[in-house]
Amino acid sequence: MARPRAADHFEKRQAIMAQAAELFAQHGYDRASLAMLAQACGVSKALVYHYWRDKEELLFDVLAQHLQKLVEIARGVHTLTRSPRERLETFAFLLLDAYRDADAVHRVQIACLSLLSAERQEALKALERALVEEAACIIAELDPEAGRHRHLLMPLTMSFFAMLNWHYLWHREGAKLTRADYARMVATIMAAGTPAVVEAFGRAMAQG
Repeated sequence: MARPRAADHFEKRQAIMAQAAELFAQHGYDRASLAMLAQACGVSKALVYHYWRDKEELLFDVLAQHLQKLVEIARGVHTLTRSPRERLETFAFLLLDAYRDADAVHRVQIACLSLLSAERQEALKALERALVEEAACIIAELDPEAGRHRHLLMPLTMSFFAMLNWHYLWHREGAKLTRADYARMVATIMAAGTPAVVEAFGRAMAQG
């Protein structure tokens, strides 16, 4: 008979994953051991192995959960019956809000994804592509011509993410410019800039 799952199974697992992200970000994936993780969490090493077979599986779960959450946010926003400008601002704010307690995971995603097996990397990259595609669909709606210029849509979309993804490096909680303010700023830049970019580069780059 299978052993019943403890009532706090999910909470313990989430706490360990959060601590793992902090350790991987602080010490590097190679130097952070599961023994260090168990000590930092105040649990036994056996409990860590109860949840994950090895450190690579743990790293994959940390990143997969983070990316899946972002994709779900994007898909939810895309269904909102609002203008593209309003959806983009909502999307920007929800991403920034999701990043609020995920600075460590974000750094680990940048530094450690390539350390996973090819199969696991592809699974995570598929989530990244899904997130980018959802954003691209909204940005394409900012200007009727944008969707017809795929060679411009990707740079525009990646510029949107660049403005958000590095926000954690300079923003301080309690600052006059709030996350909501910055989300509005980014959406304003994209809404004003997308038609201008299409006008300035669309025809020339398509011909070139």
